[in-house]
Amino acid sequence: MEELLVQIGNVGFPIVVSMYLLVRLEGKMEELTKSITKLTDVLEKK
Repeated sequence: MEELLVQIGNVGFPIVVSMYLLVRLEGKMEELTKSITKLTDVLEKK
């Protein structure tokens, strides 16, 4: 927690929020990519 506060002080609040959101959304984007790939495979088989 202290490291987060130091980073906010050093680089600014918007940058820290952006980094947090990017890290959090990365996993969801990977799952979405996998789902799209599976859907493409299913559609190609039909």
